[in-house]
Parts: sequence; C-alpha cells; structure tokens
Amino acid sequence: MGYDVKDLSLAEMGGNRVEWAAQGMPVLNAIKDRFSSEKPLQDVRIAACLHVTTETAVLMQALKAGGAIVHLCASNPLSTQDDVAAFLVAREEIPVFSIKGEDRDTYYRHIYQALEVKPHITMDDGADLVSTIHAEQRELLEDIIAGTEETTTGVIRLKSMATQGVLAYPIIAVNDANTKHLFDNRYGTGQSTVDGIIRATNRLLAGSTFVVAGYGWCGRGVAMRANGMGAKVIVTEVDPLRALEAVMDGYQVMTMQKAATRGDFFCTVTGDIKVLRREHFTAMKDGAVICNSGHFNVEIDLEALEEMSEEKRQIRESVEEYRLSNGKRVNVLGEGRLVNLAAAEGHPPSVMDMSFANQALAASYVTENGATLEKKVYGVPEEIDREIGRLKLAAMEVEIDQLLPEQEKYLTSWDMGT
Repeated sequence: MGYDVKDLSLAEMGGNRVEWAAQGMPVLNAIKDRFSSEKPLQDVRIAACLHVTTETAVLMQALKAGGAIVHLCASNPLSTQDDVAAFLVAREEIPVFSIKGEDRDTYYRHIYQALEVKPHITMDDGADLVSTIHAEQRELLEDIIAGTEETTTGVIRLKSMATQGVLAYPIIAVNDANTKHLFDNRYGTGQSTVDGIIRATNRLLAGSTFVVAGYGWCGRGVAMRANGMGAKVIVTEVDPLRALEAVMDGYQVMTMQKAATRGDFFCTVTGDIKVLRREHFTAMKDGAVICNSGHFNVEIDLEALEEMSEEKRQIRESVEEYRLSNGKRVNVLGEGRLVNLAAAEGHPPSVMDMSFANQALAASYVTENGATLEKKVYGVPEEIDREIGRLKLAAMEVEIDQLLPEQEKYLTSWDMGT
C-alpha cells in the first residue's frame, strides 16, 4: 500500500483523537452502521482531496465501511493533522498522501498519488482534484461517474467550468446543502476561526476592532463570534444586499480602505483574490493582525506585502511579522492560509458531522444515479438534506411537531381563504 505521511509512530495518538471526534458525530456513525450492512459503495474507487483531520478520518471510516476503496490527500498544505494521517495508514489501511507544511510541489505530487486509484468518484475541498484531472489527467475521465465538492470556493470554480462547457462529469455541491452551509460555514467557521486567531496570537479580542471581509455564511459566523468576544466588528462587502444585512445585524459597514485605518484584526472570507492588498497594508495600524479563513491564501496579496517589506520574521509559531518600509508591522497568521486549520484544529466534530454525512450520502447517491446526471453542478437532493437534519435532531434528543393532514392540505391548496 502506497502512502506518504510524516511519521507512522503517531498513529496511536491519532487514533485516540479520532475516537474522541467520533463521539461527537452521531449522524455519520449512523450512516457508517447502515453502510456496513448495505455496502452501497462496494468496490467504488474514491479519490478524496480534503483537510486531513480527525473528522475527515471518521468520514473515511464510513466510506470504507460502505465498501469503498479510498485514497486521501490534503486539500491545503497546512491543514493536515499528521497523527491522523498516520492512524489512517497504520490502523485503517487507507492510503494517505499528506504532510503538514508540505511545499507546493509535494502538495501536487500527493494529488497525483491519490489519483492513482483511478477514481469512480472524486471528493473535493476546493476543486483541485477536478482541475488537475481536467488539465493534466483526462485519461481518468473514462472511469469517473461523478464528484462532490464541499467548499464555496470550489463550487464557484466548478460552476464556472460548467458555464464554459468544460466540466466533464457531474458534481454534487455538498457545500450548498442547508445542513452544510447553514451550520458548518456559519457556526463551524465562526468558532474555529476565532479559535485559530487566539491560539496564534494570544491577543485579547474584547475592545479591539475586528474587520471581516465578506458577509456570506462564513463571514456571518466570524462576525458573530468576534462580536460575542467583545470586539467592535466592521464588515466590508461588494454585494449591496449582504452589506445591508450586515448593517441590520448591527455591524459597521464601510470600504476596506476606510476599515484598514481602524482595524486591529482583519479576516478575509470571500473566496476572491487580493481582498487585502498594497493600499490597505500601507494604511493599517502598526501591529495589525491579518488572516484568512477562505479556502485559498490568494485573498491576501502576500506578494505585494513581501515587496513592501524591509524585513520578515517568524515571531510566533503561526505568526509572520512583516516590517514595512514606513516602519509599521503587519502580522500574517498561518501564511495567509486557512487560519482555523493552520493555527487550530478546524471545525468541531458536531458540525462536521452534518457536512460529512452529506459527503457520504452524496457518494452513495451518485453511485446509484450518476449515469443519469448531466455534466453540471447539482445541489444535494432535498431528501438527503432533510434526512440529515432529522438524524441530527434525533441525536440531540430534540422533538419537533408534524403537520396535521388538514394543515398539509391547506399548504397545498389555493381555494381555502381567510
């Protein structure tokens, strides 16, 4: 079995942490139990490019229980938990190609190694598997049934490919499931991002000014949690409706150029490039802390920051200090990559429970229905989304009402007035 991980001796530690995560993932555990008996993925080959974390390991266990043959690589050079990678190789016999801190060449070599499984299904977190196949390994397309994508950034890329007519197989946008983005993106990103910032800096958020770039579901979550920690939150946006919502939610909204002079902390969550750039760095306070919680590090123009700086040094484990020519210091967390994974442990298991339940059930769905799907991006079927919500509520011992027959009739009729 091929693999490339940091140190197999870390497997026991990884196993303990995976066990701890699994305790908070009752929905995925229920799916794993069903997969074990029904084997809906028997002999299905899956190439997965995901953050290699404890929660991802529980997903890998569920896919394997369903009969799948899985190869896993990292979707970000800094998001791997090396003990988890070791556990999956040594204890679960799943080929993993992932080392925290790997350089760009190693990152793509690992993608190529994961694709050696010759997948029927691709499972992506940012669309790097899909783009690599389409650009460099088109011979693999013959065997591919469909794929899944978990991030806003990846869905944007894939919808662009579909619009341009170059997407060669159907994709299920797991990110767009209500049981994913309403919870993972908002509550998971909110908590884990603030966790990463605090771990990296040990700075107090209370009383500070915290600038959130982007008010999608991730931005909402980050703003909510920063506000809850006592920060004064500023939101920057390009979408007038989202900006208006941020105003109604009680936040200051302004351009980034204005916010740059006020912020103590800056966090980008837009999915776009150069959200923080040269003119913003120049305007920032001495000692400003900047980070990114969007999928790729392109949201911060690090190249411009390098050019503007007279000195760069590692001042803390996840903090790089750039000293600008004007004498000010700008501190970048986690090399501008996902701060919640570069400097912390990512989303809590209880929220990833629903996200990865979507991944598992979407894989089963496309195995059964992929041949009938067009080469475009699909949402998660509503019945899967609702079933995951039902299972989550049941695990939380929460009961809800059911419609009476006459209520159902009323909601589907037009002739019953006031």
